Amino acid sequence: MGLTSPTLFWFLVVAAVVVCALVLWLWPRVARQGLLALAARLGLLVLLQLSVLGALLVKANNDFGFYSTWDELLGRASTRQVLKPGPDGGKRPPALVVKGQESIGLKGARDKAGQVDRIEIRGPVTGLGMDGFAYLPPQYFQKGHEKDRFPVIVAITGQPGLSENLITQIKVPQAASAEVMAKRTRPTIVLMVRPSVVADRDTNCTDVPGGPQALTFFSQDLPIAVNDVYRADNGRGAWGAVGNSTGGYCALKLAMTNPARYGAGAGLSADYFARQDKDTGDLYAGNAKLKKEADLTWRLAHLPPPPVSLLVSTSKSGKEYQRNYRPTMDFVHQVKAPTRVTTLVRDQGSHNFQTWREEYPLVLRWLDKELSAGH
Repeated sequence: MGLTSPTLFWFLVVAAVVVCALVLWLWPRVARQGLLALAARLGLLVLLQLSVLGALLVKANNDFGFYSTWDELLGRASTRQVLKPGPDGGKRPPALVVKGQESIGLKGARDKAGQVDRIEIRGPVTGLGMDGFAYLPPQYFQKGHEKDRFPVIVAITGQPGLSENLITQIKVPQAASAEVMAKRTRPTIVLMVRPSVVADRDTNCTDVPGGPQALTFFSQDLPIAVNDVYRADNGRGAWGAVGNSTGGYCALKLAMTNPARYGAGAGLSADYFARQDKDTGDLYAGNAKLKKEADLTWRLAHLPPPPVSLLVSTSKSGKEYQRNYRPTMDFVHQVKAPTRVTTLVRDQGSHNFQTWREEYPLVLRWLDKELSAGH
Protein backbone atom coordinates (compact mmCIF):
# COMPACT_ATOMS: atom_id res chain seq x y z
CA MET A 1 0.00 0.00 0.00
CA GLY A 2 1.27 3.47 -0.91
CA LEU A 3 2.00 5.96 1.85
CA THR A 4 -0.84 8.24 0.70
CA SER A 5 -3.22 5.41 -0.15
CA PRO A 6 -6.70 5.65 1.46
CA THR A 7 -6.46 1.88 1.99
CA LEU A 8 -3.48 2.37 4.33
CA PHE A 9 -5.30 5.00 6.37
CA TRP A 10 -8.46 2.91 6.85
CA PHE A 11 -6.39 -0.18 7.61
CA LEU A 12 -4.67 1.74 10.42
CA VAL A 13 -8.02 3.05 11.71
CA VAL A 14 -9.43 -0.48 11.84
CA ALA A 15 -6.21 -1.72 13.46
CA ALA A 16 -6.45 1.02 16.12
CA VAL A 17 -10.06 0.01 16.92
CA VAL A 18 -9.06 -3.67 17.17
CA VAL A 19 -6.11 -2.84 19.42
CA CYS A 20 -8.35 -0.70 21.65
CA ALA A 21 -10.82 -3.58 22.02
CA LEU A 22 -7.95 -5.97 22.70
CA VAL A 23 -6.56 -3.72 25.44
CA LEU A 24 -9.97 -3.45 27.12
CA TRP A 25 -10.36 -7.22 27.02
CA LEU A 26 -6.88 -8.03 28.35
CA TRP A 27 -6.62 -5.28 30.97
CA PRO A 28 -8.48 -7.17 33.77
CA ARG A 29 -6.24 -10.18 33.13
CA VAL A 30 -3.04 -8.20 33.71
CA ALA A 31 -4.34 -6.10 36.62
CA ARG A 32 -2.21 -7.99 39.12
CA GLN A 33 0.83 -7.39 41.29
CA GLY A 34 4.34 -8.12 40.11
CA LEU A 35 6.84 -6.97 37.49
CA LEU A 36 5.47 -9.26 34.77
CA ALA A 37 1.96 -7.84 35.09
CA LEU A 38 3.34 -4.27 35.17
CA ALA A 39 5.35 -4.93 32.02
CA ALA A 40 2.24 -6.36 30.34
CA ARG A 41 0.19 -3.25 31.16
CA LEU A 42 2.95 -0.96 29.87
CA GLY A 43 3.14 -3.01 26.69
CA LEU A 44 -0.60 -2.72 26.12
CA LEU A 45 -0.48 1.07 26.63
CA VAL A 46 2.44 1.44 24.20
CA LEU A 47 0.66 -0.75 21.61
CA LEU A 48 -2.51 1.35 21.92
CA GLN A 49 -0.60 4.63 21.61
CA LEU A 50 1.33 3.42 18.55
CA SER A 51 -1.81 2.21 16.76
CA VAL A 52 -3.68 5.50 17.30
CA LEU A 53 -0.62 7.62 16.54
CA GLY A 54 0.00 5.70 13.31
CA ALA A 55 -3.48 6.52 12.00
CA LEU A 56 -3.18 10.18 13.04
CA LEU A 57 0.24 10.60 11.41
CA VAL A 58 -0.91 9.06 8.12
CA LYS A 59 -3.98 11.36 8.15
CA ALA A 60 -1.82 14.42 8.79
CA ASN A 61 0.59 13.41 6.03
CA ASN A 62 -2.28 12.96 3.54
CA ASP A 63 -3.71 16.39 4.42
CA PHE A 64 -0.48 18.37 4.38
CA GLY A 65 1.63 16.36 1.93
CA PHE A 66 4.84 16.06 3.97
CA TYR A 67 5.83 12.81 2.21
CA SER A 68 4.42 11.26 -0.97
CA THR A 69 6.16 7.86 -1.00
CA TRP A 70 7.75 5.40 1.42
CA ASP A 71 11.15 6.10 -0.19
CA GLU A 72 10.76 9.82 0.53
CA LEU A 73 9.76 9.10 4.16
CA LEU A 74 12.79 6.84 4.62
CA GLY A 75 15.16 9.36 3.06
CA ARG A 76 15.84 7.44 -0.12
CA ALA A 77 15.96 9.24 -3.48
CA SER A 78 12.62 8.66 -5.21
CA THR A 79 13.53 10.11 -8.61
CA ARG A 80 16.43 8.96 -10.74
CA GLN A 81 18.07 11.66 -12.83
CA VAL A 82 20.70 10.90 -15.43
CA LEU A 83 22.54 13.39 -17.61
CA LYS A 84 23.39 11.90 -21.01
CA PRO A 85 25.53 13.95 -23.39
CA GLY A 86 24.17 14.08 -26.93
CA PRO A 87 26.24 13.04 -29.97
CA ASP A 88 28.60 15.53 -31.56
CA GLY A 89 26.95 16.91 -34.66
CA GLY A 90 23.90 15.43 -36.33
CA LYS A 91 20.35 15.87 -35.14
CA ARG A 92 19.74 16.81 -31.53
CA PRO A 93 17.90 14.09 -29.59
CA PRO A 94 14.39 15.04 -28.43
CA ALA A 95 14.40 17.16 -25.29
CA LEU A 96 11.15 15.52 -24.16
CA VAL A 97 10.37 11.82 -24.08
CA VAL A 98 6.88 10.45 -23.41
CA LYS A 99 7.26 7.46 -21.05
CA GLY A 100 3.60 6.39 -21.16
CA GLN A 101 0.22 7.49 -19.91
CA GLU A 102 -0.97 8.06 -16.34
CA SER A 103 -4.44 6.80 -15.40
CA ILE A 104 -6.04 9.39 -13.08
CA GLY A 105 -9.73 8.62 -13.52
CA LEU A 106 -10.70 11.29 -16.02
CA LYS A 107 -14.39 11.15 -16.92
CA GLY A 108 -14.20 9.81 -20.46
CA ALA A 109 -11.89 8.66 -23.24
CA ARG A 110 -9.02 10.88 -24.32
CA ASP A 111 -11.07 12.54 -27.08
CA LYS A 112 -13.71 13.40 -24.47
CA ALA A 113 -11.74 14.20 -21.31
CA GLY A 114 -8.10 14.39 -22.38
CA GLN A 115 -5.01 12.40 -21.44
CA VAL A 116 -2.09 12.65 -19.01
CA ASP A 117 1.37 11.68 -20.30
CA ARG A 118 4.33 10.76 -18.11
CA ILE A 119 7.26 12.73 -19.50
CA GLU A 120 11.01 13.07 -19.06
CA ILE A 121 12.65 16.40 -19.92
CA ARG A 122 16.31 16.67 -20.91
CA GLY A 123 17.37 20.29 -21.17
CA PRO A 124 19.52 20.92 -24.27
CA VAL A 125 20.63 24.35 -23.00
CA THR A 126 21.43 23.67 -19.34
CA GLY A 127 21.97 19.90 -19.37
CA LEU A 128 19.49 19.62 -16.50
CA GLY A 129 16.45 17.35 -16.48
CA MET A 130 13.45 16.12 -14.55
CA ASP A 131 10.40 13.89 -14.73
CA GLY A 132 6.91 15.32 -14.91
CA PHE A 133 3.46 15.05 -16.45
CA ALA A 134 1.58 16.68 -19.33
CA TYR A 135 -2.19 16.99 -19.59
CA LEU A 136 -3.44 17.11 -23.19
CA PRO A 137 -7.03 18.38 -23.71
CA PRO A 138 -9.59 16.26 -25.61
CA GLN A 139 -9.43 18.54 -28.68
CA TYR A 140 -5.79 17.49 -29.08
CA PHE A 141 -7.07 14.08 -30.26
CA GLN A 142 -10.24 15.07 -32.09
CA LYS A 143 -10.70 15.07 -35.84
CA GLY A 144 -10.60 18.52 -37.32
CA HIS A 145 -8.08 19.74 -34.76
CA GLU A 146 -5.02 17.87 -36.07
CA LYS A 147 -3.18 21.09 -36.90
CA ASP A 148 -4.36 23.17 -33.95
CA ARG A 149 -1.82 24.57 -31.56
CA PHE A 150 -2.69 24.94 -27.90
CA PRO A 151 -1.72 27.43 -25.17
CA VAL A 152 0.42 26.02 -22.39
CA ILE A 153 0.17 26.37 -18.61
CA VAL A 154 3.14 25.27 -16.49
CA ALA A 155 2.00 24.11 -13.03
CA ILE A 156 4.78 23.93 -10.43
CA THR A 157 4.47 22.22 -7.07
CA GLY A 158 6.09 23.42 -3.84
CA GLN A 159 9.47 22.48 -2.39
CA PRO A 160 10.14 19.88 -1.19
CA GLY A 161 7.67 18.11 -3.38
CA LEU A 162 7.11 15.79 -6.28
CA SER A 163 5.27 16.51 -9.50
CA GLU A 164 2.92 13.66 -8.56
CA ASN A 165 1.50 15.91 -5.82
CA LEU A 166 -0.13 18.02 -8.52
CA ILE A 167 -2.12 14.94 -9.57
CA THR A 168 -2.73 13.06 -6.32
CA GLN A 169 -3.11 15.98 -3.89
CA ILE A 170 -4.00 19.19 -5.75
CA LYS A 171 -5.67 17.34 -8.67
CA VAL A 172 -4.60 19.81 -11.35
CA PRO A 173 -5.30 17.70 -14.48
CA GLN A 174 -8.67 16.66 -13.08
CA ALA A 175 -9.57 20.33 -12.64
CA ALA A 176 -8.22 21.25 -16.10
CA SER A 177 -10.24 18.45 -17.73
CA ALA A 178 -13.44 19.48 -15.94
CA GLU A 179 -13.00 23.13 -16.97
CA VAL A 180 -12.39 22.25 -20.63
CA MET A 181 -15.28 19.77 -20.76
CA ALA A 182 -17.62 22.40 -19.25
CA LYS A 183 -16.31 24.92 -21.82
CA ARG A 184 -15.28 27.34 -19.10
CA THR A 185 -11.72 27.42 -20.50
CA ARG A 186 -10.12 26.87 -23.87
CA PRO A 187 -8.38 23.54 -24.52
CA THR A 188 -4.93 23.97 -22.99
CA ILE A 189 -1.83 21.84 -22.47
CA VAL A 190 -0.91 21.73 -18.76
CA LEU A 191 2.61 20.72 -17.75
CA MET A 192 3.11 19.51 -14.16
CA VAL A 193 6.63 19.74 -12.75
CA ARG A 194 8.52 20.37 -9.53
CA PRO A 195 10.59 23.54 -8.89
CA SER A 196 13.95 21.86 -8.24
CA VAL A 197 16.07 20.78 -11.21
CA VAL A 198 18.75 19.15 -9.05
CA ALA A 199 18.25 16.21 -6.72
CA ASP A 200 18.52 17.09 -3.01
CA ARG A 201 18.86 20.84 -3.64
CA ASP A 202 16.26 23.58 -3.62
CA THR A 203 17.31 25.79 -6.55
CA ASN A 204 14.37 28.24 -6.24
CA CYS A 205 14.16 28.71 -10.02
CA THR A 206 17.39 30.70 -9.81
CA ASP A 207 20.42 30.74 -12.10
CA VAL A 208 23.15 29.97 -9.56
CA PRO A 209 26.54 31.49 -10.49
CA GLY A 210 28.79 28.58 -11.39
CA GLY A 211 25.95 26.18 -10.55
CA PRO A 212 22.58 24.93 -11.81
CA GLN A 213 20.87 27.31 -14.21
CA ALA A 214 17.36 26.65 -12.94
CA LEU A 215 15.68 29.78 -14.31
CA THR A 216 17.16 29.13 -17.75
CA PHE A 217 15.80 25.59 -17.61
CA PHE A 218 12.22 26.86 -17.17
CA SER A 219 12.60 29.80 -19.57
CA GLN A 220 14.43 28.02 -22.40
CA ASP A 221 14.73 24.26 -21.97
CA LEU A 222 11.10 23.66 -21.05
CA PRO A 223 9.66 25.43 -24.14
CA ILE A 224 12.17 23.64 -26.39
CA ALA A 225 11.20 20.30 -24.87
CA VAL A 226 7.46 20.88 -25.22
CA ASN A 227 7.78 21.99 -28.84
CA ASP A 228 9.84 18.90 -29.69
CA VAL A 229 6.78 16.70 -29.07
CA TYR A 230 3.56 18.68 -28.62
CA ARG A 231 1.63 21.17 -30.75
CA ALA A 232 2.08 24.22 -28.53
CA ASP A 233 1.11 27.81 -29.24
CA ASN A 234 4.31 29.88 -29.31
CA GLY A 235 2.70 33.27 -29.84
CA ARG A 236 3.82 36.17 -27.67
CA GLY A 237 2.77 35.55 -24.07
CA ALA A 238 0.83 32.38 -25.00
CA TRP A 239 2.16 30.48 -21.99
CA GLY A 240 1.10 30.86 -18.39
CA ALA A 241 2.55 29.62 -15.11
CA VAL A 242 0.99 28.76 -11.76
CA GLY A 243 2.43 27.29 -8.59
CA ASN A 244 2.02 26.93 -4.85
CA SER A 245 4.52 28.09 -2.22
CA THR A 246 8.01 27.88 -3.79
CA GLY A 247 6.31 26.89 -7.04
CA GLY A 248 4.29 30.11 -6.79
CA TYR A 249 7.51 32.11 -6.53
CA CYS A 250 8.75 30.33 -9.66
CA ALA A 251 5.52 31.02 -11.57
CA LEU A 252 5.57 34.75 -10.77
CA LYS A 253 9.28 34.95 -11.53
CA LEU A 254 8.86 33.30 -14.94
CA ALA A 255 6.21 35.82 -15.98
CA MET A 256 8.15 38.79 -14.61
CA THR A 257 11.47 37.82 -16.21
CA ASN A 258 10.23 36.33 -19.51
CA PRO A 259 6.99 38.10 -20.51
CA ALA A 260 7.55 37.29 -24.19
CA ARG A 261 6.92 33.62 -23.34
CA TYR A 262 4.87 33.72 -20.13
CA GLY A 263 2.04 36.23 -20.46
CA ALA A 264 0.55 35.51 -17.03
CA GLY A 265 1.68 34.02 -13.74
CA ALA A 266 -0.19 32.99 -10.58
CA GLY A 267 1.35 32.43 -7.17
CA LEU A 268 -0.75 30.54 -4.59
CA SER A 269 0.53 31.30 -1.06
CA ALA A 270 3.72 32.19 -2.88
CA ASP A 271 7.12 33.18 -1.60
CA TYR A 272 8.33 36.51 -2.97
CA PHE A 273 12.05 35.97 -2.58
CA ALA A 274 14.37 33.00 -2.89
CA ARG A 275 14.94 31.76 0.64
CA GLN A 276 18.46 30.55 1.41
CA ASP A 277 18.98 27.69 3.86
CA LYS A 278 20.79 24.37 4.16
CA ASP A 279 18.69 22.95 1.30
CA THR A 280 19.49 25.80 -1.13
CA GLY A 281 23.12 26.50 -0.42
CA ASP A 282 24.50 29.83 -1.64
CA LEU A 283 22.28 30.84 -4.56
CA TYR A 284 24.10 34.09 -5.39
CA ALA A 285 27.82 33.45 -4.77
CA GLY A 286 27.84 36.48 -2.48
CA ASN A 287 26.56 38.80 -5.22
CA ALA A 288 24.25 41.38 -3.58
CA LYS A 289 22.88 42.55 -6.94
CA LEU A 290 21.72 39.05 -7.90
CA LYS A 291 20.14 38.60 -4.48
CA LYS A 292 18.13 41.83 -4.85
CA GLU A 293 16.97 40.88 -8.35
CA ALA A 294 15.70 37.54 -7.01
CA ASP A 295 13.36 39.44 -4.65
CA LEU A 296 10.14 39.91 -6.63
CA THR A 297 8.89 42.82 -4.51
CA TRP A 298 12.22 44.61 -4.98
CA ARG A 299 11.99 44.03 -8.73
CA LEU A 300 8.60 45.73 -8.89
CA ALA A 301 9.90 48.70 -6.92
CA HIS A 302 13.22 49.22 -8.74
CA LEU A 303 13.09 47.69 -12.24
CA PRO A 304 10.93 48.52 -15.28
CA PRO A 305 7.53 46.84 -14.85
CA PRO A 306 6.97 43.91 -17.24
CA PRO A 307 3.82 43.81 -19.43
CA VAL A 308 2.27 40.75 -17.76
CA SER A 309 -0.76 39.75 -15.68
CA LEU A 310 -0.13 38.42 -12.19
CA LEU A 311 -2.40 36.75 -9.63
CA VAL A 312 -1.53 36.23 -5.98
CA SER A 313 -3.58 34.30 -3.45
CA THR A 314 -3.34 34.44 0.32
CA SER A 315 -5.40 34.08 3.49
CA LYS A 316 -6.17 36.35 6.43
CA SER A 317 -6.55 33.46 8.87
CA GLY A 318 -4.15 31.89 11.35
CA LYS A 319 -0.44 31.74 10.68
CA GLU A 320 -0.97 32.63 7.03
CA TYR A 321 -1.74 36.23 8.01
CA GLN A 322 1.77 36.79 9.34
CA ARG A 323 3.60 34.43 7.01
CA ASN A 324 1.99 35.28 3.68
CA TYR A 325 -0.75 37.93 3.81
CA ARG A 326 1.48 40.89 4.67
CA PRO A 327 4.25 40.01 2.14
CA THR A 328 1.52 39.55 -0.49
CA MET A 329 0.05 42.99 0.20
CA ASP A 330 3.55 44.52 0.09
CA PHE A 331 4.04 42.91 -3.32
CA VAL A 332 0.66 44.12 -4.61
CA HIS A 333 1.32 47.71 -3.48
CA GLN A 334 4.46 47.86 -5.63
CA VAL A 335 2.68 46.89 -8.88
CA LYS A 336 2.46 49.61 -11.53
CA ALA A 337 1.43 49.65 -15.20
CA PRO A 338 1.87 47.89 -17.53
CA THR A 339 2.00 45.09 -14.95
CA ARG A 340 -1.50 44.07 -13.81
CA VAL A 341 -2.28 42.22 -10.60
CA THR A 342 -5.32 40.34 -9.29
CA THR A 343 -5.63 39.25 -5.66
CA LEU A 344 -7.44 36.18 -4.37
CA VAL A 345 -7.84 36.65 -0.61
CA ARG A 346 -9.53 33.95 1.48
CA ASP A 347 -11.05 34.45 4.93
CA GLN A 348 -10.22 30.81 5.64
CA GLY A 349 -7.37 28.74 4.28
CA SER A 350 -3.93 27.49 5.14
CA HIS A 351 -0.64 26.60 3.51
CA ASN A 352 -1.80 23.16 2.39
CA PHE A 353 -2.99 21.04 -0.52
CA GLN A 354 -6.70 21.37 0.29
CA THR A 355 -6.60 25.17 0.00
CA TRP A 356 -4.68 25.08 -3.28
CA ARG A 357 -6.94 22.33 -4.66
CA GLU A 358 -9.94 24.60 -4.07
CA GLU A 359 -8.20 27.59 -5.69
CA TYR A 360 -7.00 25.89 -8.88
CA PRO A 361 -10.27 25.83 -10.91
CA LEU A 362 -10.76 29.59 -10.43
CA VAL A 363 -7.10 30.28 -11.19
CA LEU A 364 -7.22 28.16 -14.36
CA ARG A 365 -10.15 30.28 -15.56
CA TRP A 366 -8.25 33.45 -14.74
CA LEU A 367 -5.20 32.24 -16.66
CA ASP A 368 -7.36 31.32 -19.65
CA LYS A 369 -8.91 34.80 -19.68
CA GLU A 370 -5.58 36.59 -19.39
CA LEU A 371 -3.84 34.46 -22.02
CA SER A 372 -6.81 34.95 -24.38
CA ALA A 373 -6.65 38.72 -23.90
CA GLY A 374 -3.00 38.71 -24.95
CA HIS A 375 -3.88 37.39 -28.41
